[in-house]
Amino acid sequence: MTSNHSAYPASNLTWQILNHANESNYAVGAYNCYNNDGIMAVIRAAERKRSAAIIQLFPWTLHFQGIEFVRYVVSAAHAASVPVAVHLDHCIKLEDVELALTLPFDSIMIDASTFDEEANIRHSKSVVERAQKLNITIEAEMGRIEGGEDGLPTVDMDSVMTRPKDAEIFVQQTGVHFLAPSFGNIHGGYPAGGPEGAWDLVRLTAIGKLVSDSTPLVLHGTHPVSDELFQKAIECGVRKINLNRTVRDDYTKFVAENAGSLELTTLKMQGVEIYAKSIERMMDILGSPGRY
Repeated sequence: MTSNHSAYPASNLTWQILNHANESNYAVGAYNCYNNDGIMAVIRAAERKRSAAIIQLFPWTLHFQGIEFVRYVVSAAHAASVPVAVHLDHCIKLEDVELALTLPFDSIMIDASTFDEEANIRHSKSVVERAQKLNITIEAEMGRIEGGEDGLPTVDMDSVMTRPKDAEIFVQQTGVHFLAPSFGNIHGGYPAGGPEGAWDLVRLTAIGKLVSDSTPLVLHGTHPVSDELFQKAIECGVRKINLNRTVRDDYTKFVAENAGSLELTTLKMQGVEIYAKSIERMMDILGSPGRY
């Protein structure tokens, strides 16, 4: 791991994790968590697998669980025996970006992809410049990743896919550290044909060749995606893979089926273990175990 005294962004934990993955050609899971069961599951899986991990929170957490919950998550993550970073996912509202910059996040995804390209560049560059002073790295989305995760309407996919050369220019002009391209990946359910029919891997490969050496790519829209397709994305330069229902569904199913019959302590202990096992399985797919 890079020393914490190194110059930015090498002093940043998310950068350290994804740069290591970039140098060694594997990916790290970024796990969306909604409660402390998820936080515990990620950390336990990471420690058992000797794998780096990224815990992701939504802006919803800032408002529902509050800033002290964020501080708890960061404290628990940074106390792990392997690198575990904390990332704020899909930060769309300007006031949420402002609040996030006052909190101890390792990294923030600013989602200005609904802006026109010039406005996206200006906004992303401005946030990167401010975040640098706080040792926070920035992920940005370019193009529009369709779907319902962040409540955005359906759009014409062909008109919003990331153009490879534009991605290179965007990274150069903004200084963002991680890029989430749009190449047919979709938040929420995929149409008939699934991700195999929707993804443009030729486009993703071209984007990766232009930017991934210096700027790791991020994969959004991962449910349901096959193990084989995850590995193809890694070959294209993807280093951060956002995972939500893929690792959460077995846990929520268990809780729903047993909440009325098990003591809460037992429900939580068994639920966290089921959650952790799902995360460990994905770590194996992504190639992250045994790196630390």
